[in-house]
Amino acid sequence: MRSFWVIVLLIASNTFMTLAWYGHLKFAEWKWFNKLGLVGVVLISWGLALFEYILQVPANKYGYKNNGGNFSLIQLKVIQEVITLLVFIIFSMLFFKNESLQWNHYLAFLLLIAAVYLVFI
Repeated sequence: MRSFWVIVLLIASNTFMTLAWYGHLKFAEWKWFNKLGLVGVVLISWGLALFEYILQVPANKYGYKNNGGNFSLIQLKVIQEVITLLVFIIFSMLFFKNESLQWNHYLAFLLLIAAVYLVFI
């Protein structure tokens, strides 16, 4: 059950990070947002990233096998990277409909799944 909550925390943290990194590209459609300037956008992104850290740090702490978790450091990192890409795909499909996945993207995702397999054998 602990591993389940680690994954949930990683998904939630990556959702905030994706918003922090790429949300401003979508928020630029709002007139008031464009008036903020770069410093305002960075501050909003930092605010969102704070929630990412609030979730990411406990996920790594509880997931790490030396702290009673089930994952090695490398396994945690690979899981986190795959989750990052999955969250990004969902985010881009929902908010950036002009972006599309190509065959090479699908192949890259298959290779990431292979990377997860290799890290866990």
